[in-house]
Amino acid sequence: MENNLIHHFLENSAARHPDKVAIIHEKTRATYRQVNKDSDRLASFLVGRRVEKGDRVVILMENSVEYVTAYYGILKAGAVAVPLGTDLKPDGLIPLLAELEPAAIITSARFERLLQASDLSVPNLDTLIIHNPKFDWDNCGIDVYSFQQTTNHKPQTTNQSNNNWNKNSEFRSQNSESAIQELNKRNEPIQPTTNNPQPTNSNDIELEAVSVSSSDLGSIIYTSGSTGKPKGVMLTHGNIVANTHSICEYLQLTDSDIQMVVLPFFYVMGKSLLNTIVAAGGTLVINNKFAFPATVINQMIEERVTVFSGVPSTYAYLLHRSPLKKSRPRLSHLRMVTQAGGHMARSVKTALRETLPGHTRICIMYGATEASARLTWLDPDRFEQKIDSIGKGIPGVTVKILDDQGFELPQGAKGEVVASGPNIMQGYWRDPAASSQALDGNGYHTGDVGFKDADGFIFLQGRKDNLIKVGGHRINPQEVEDALLATGLAVEASVVGVDDDLLGKRLAALVVPLNGDTSPEAIMENCASMLPKYKMPAELRFVRALPKNANGKVDRNGCLKFFTAESQSTQRGRFFKGYAQKI
Repeated sequence: MENNLIHHFLENSAARHPDKVAIIHEKTRATYRQVNKDSDRLASFLVGRRVEKGDRVVILMENSVEYVTAYYGILKAGAVAVPLGTDLKPDGLIPLLAELEPAAIITSARFERLLQASDLSVPNLDTLIIHNPKFDWDNCGIDVYSFQQTTNHKPQTTNQSNNNWNKNSEFRSQNSESAIQELNKRNEPIQPTTNNPQPTNSNDIELEAVSVSSSDLGSIIYTSGSTGKPKGVMLTHGNIVANTHSICEYLQLTDSDIQMVVLPFFYVMGKSLLNTIVAAGGTLVINNKFAFPATVINQMIEERVTVFSGVPSTYAYLLHRSPLKKSRPRLSHLRMVTQAGGHMARSVKTALRETLPGHTRICIMYGATEASARLTWLDPDRFEQKIDSIGKGIPGVTVKILDDQGFELPQGAKGEVVASGPNIMQGYWRDPAASSQALDGNGYHTGDVGFKDADGFIFLQGRKDNLIKVGGHRINPQEVEDALLATGLAVEASVVGVDDDLLGKRLAALVVPLNGDTSPEAIMENCASMLPKYKMPAELRFVRALPKNANGKVDRNGCLKFFTAESQSTQRGRFFKGYAQKI
């Protein structure tokens, strides 16, 4: 079996385990055979719509079986899969579409209003595919199809010609206008006109192969924009395949694993969870209800999940807002949890170790969108010994600590974390200046500061651009956040620098308290025993939840807005300033 393209993960697992459940989502259980066949049909539909090799196809959907089908179908068609964030507004979506010039968009009913409020008159875009469309799309200027129609489509074989496709026939005729109106009433797929191939239920027709190589672009994944404008990271099939194989190797994933995913697939970590479990031939459990953490624990037990993954806030809320602790006896099947997506405080790691079953391994990981997901991992056997470390480079990846001149630093010396390997991106989409800043002969410059200890384990010290200058001191906000969490009185914390006429900046902390009995004074008093005075927050505000982007990462710019003069005068809440509480 070939194994050098992303969609080979699905094809190979479908060949080995055709009738095995590949995806569980709510009441749906889809087998590998079903997902593979539907992705074949979608790929054929896209090829018939003249989507060519290298064309971008946007996915704007919540996690679902249809998302997985769309992702692998796009890749089989030779196109480039571009997942976009589900929290986008028109002013964020429009410039991305203009930048990408996609040939097609695949979406769901949830995003119809967003798309109708956006300008879709961009070059190349002539196809919109909607899962369960609800709205009238007459006169929108592009051809609109239901997702169900594309996956009922008969895959083309070498005996069929693309010339029998009429790209503009279906929705630009009076018959098609009445068809979409009827679809909206019945919530059924629109049937193709006689100019288009008819749906079929045949399972023995194979998709005509599209010539794709490992060096071809497979996906453009946008960064979260937490440090500026979101950038489109260009990843080849080879980049993603190399990273996927490496992750499967060090996590020892097998076809008996059941992976629960609560992170969005448009996020590089979510996408890596999808690819790794499909490559291993395991089962993927999609849970989109993390706003209700108890439901996550319940499904984890019901489906006998073996692997769970999250970002720091995921575990903070599972520890403090879910029945994780009392469910411990019922989690005998949970063999491993993994964490990436940012720094997780030692206090959270310790609490997680104390709460999870003793046999459940904790794997701390570090990576970047620019690395196809993963750069380092901490072997669970060294978790207690190296609890503050992000570990060492994953198989096939080299991670060094370099100075500003590009020379490798000795152990203990702080410098920039720079990585190289087959998983490193090709650059940023249509942004050569940013690409040249991030990539050079040494590899990918992460912008993170760290050092290696005597055993070669890497320890992060925050980002180069996140240090806050307070008077004559440069303060790493991560250190202050860790102290706030170490009090045991906070679920989450974020520290930002607020403009100050005297000091330049002053520290301000946004905190999610443990419960209603927690006071700002108690937190500050506990922090005073752990931090020197110049690292103490000058202000502290309680909130129900920290602002986050759709990836689950804390939005520091959003946190900063809580400390503007206007915000402080209009927002209610428990607020601490200058060691005096205000309500």
